Amino acid sequence: MIYKNLKPFPENFLWGASTSAYQVEGAADEDGKSPSIIDMYEHPEGVADFSVASDHYHRYKEDIALFAELGLKAYRFSVAWTRILPDGTGKINEKGLEFYRNVIEECRRYHIEPVVTMYHFDLPYCLEEKGGWTNRDTIDAFVNYAQVLFKNFGHSVKYWLTINEQNTMILHPGAIGLPKGGKLPSKKELYQQNHHMMLAQALVMKLFHRMVPEGKIGPALNLTAMYPATCSPEDSIAAHNWEVLRCWNFADVPVFGTYHPLAWSYLCDRGIAPEIKSGDMEILKDASPDFIAMNYYSTATIAASRGDASDVAARAGDQQIMLGEQGVYRPAENPNVGKTEYGWVVDPVGFRYTLRKVYERYHLPILITENGIGAPDRLEDDGSIHDTYRIDFIRDHLRHSYDR
Repeated sequence: MIYKNLKPFPENFLWGASTSAYQVEGAADEDGKSPSIIDMYEHPEGVADFSVASDHYHRYKEDIALFAELGLKAYRFSVAWTRILPDGTGKINEKGLEFYRNVIEECRRYHIEPVVTMYHFDLPYCLEEKGGWTNRDTIDAFVNYAQVLFKNFGHSVKYWLTINEQNTMILHPGAIGLPKGGKLPSKKELYQQNHHMMLAQALVMKLFHRMVPEGKIGPALNLTAMYPATCSPEDSIAAHNWEVLRCWNFADVPVFGTYHPLAWSYLCDRGIAPEIKSGDMEILKDASPDFIAMNYYSTATIAASRGDASDVAARAGDQQIMLGEQGVYRPAENPNVGKTEYGWVVDPVGFRYTLRKVYERYHLPILITENGIGAPDRLEDDGSIHDTYRIDFIRDHLRHSYDR
C-alpha cells in the first residue's frame, strides 16, 4: 500500500540493541558463576568458547558509554541464571546480583532503558544433569529464579522478556550447541521440554504481574512470515503448515493459553505430543503477556512436500539447521529476495509482512528484540570497516517496519 502520509517514529520510541550473557560477558567461572549448558557444549576444533567473549563482565561501563555515544535508548541484555543461582536453586550469589545491579544503574546513568531477558539458552548445567527441561522440577526452579530477579530488580527494570527463541530451541537445538557426545534429544523429548517451558513461562508471567504490577513482560520468539513458492493451493497449504508449526504455535500458548489446533493435530499424528498432566491447561490460561517480543532476520519460501527425503535440506551456511520436514513442507528458492554472502535471505519487505501478521493475530504491542545482518567484514589498516551493506540493510528494514 502506498500511503499519502507516513507517520514519524514516536518521540519515545525505544531505539536499542541486544546482547545475551554467554555471547558477551566472558568471565565464565568468575565470582561464583557455575557452568551453564552453553559452557559445557562441545565446540568445534579451532572455534573459541565463550569464556572470554567480549569481556562485557569487566568492560560494561565503557560498553554502555559507547551505547550512549551511539544514541541507544534501550539495551536488551540477558541475565545468566548461573551467576544468580549457581546451584540452579537455593543460595543466592550476591556477586551476581551486584553485577546486574551495576549494569542497570549504568544504563540509567545514560538514560538508557534496560530490557532484561531472563533466559537466553543458558540453563544451569547442574539442572541439565538432573534432566534439564525434560524434568518438571525445572519449572519450579525457573519460577524460583524469576522471584529472585523480580524481588531485586523489579523496581528498576520495566521491560522483561521470559524465554528467548523457545521455538529455535525446540525446532533447531543443534544450532544452539551440541551436548557432550553430540546426541540431541528426540522430537518427543523436545516437545515435552517445550511444554514444561510453556508452563514455567505462564507461571512466571502471572508471578510478575503480582510482584511488578507497573512492569511489562512478554515472550521473545523468532517470528517469520512464509511465502508459498507458487500460487498453487498445495504450496499455500505447505507455507501455512510451517508458519503454524514454526511460529504461531509457540506464540499462541502464552497469548491464548492453548496449543494451535493444527499444531496439536500434527504432534498427535507424529506421536510426539507432550504429556499434559491434570491442571496444566489451567496454568497456561490467562498468563496475559503485555507485548510480543520478536526476533526477525529473514522470511522463508515454502513448497508442497513430495513425501520423501528430498523435502529436507540444510540451511545455507549452517549445517546445524535443517529446513523442511518429510510429508509437511519443503524449502524453496525465492528469486525476489536478496541474500547475504553467507546465504541468508535479506527481505526488508518481509519484515513489514511479518509485523502485519503478528499484530493482526495477537493485537499486542510488538518489541523488535533482534534484527541484523551477518557479513564477512574486512578490517582496514586504519581500523575502519566499510560496511555500506549493513547501513543499507538497517535503513531498508527500518523503512519497512514503519510503512505498515
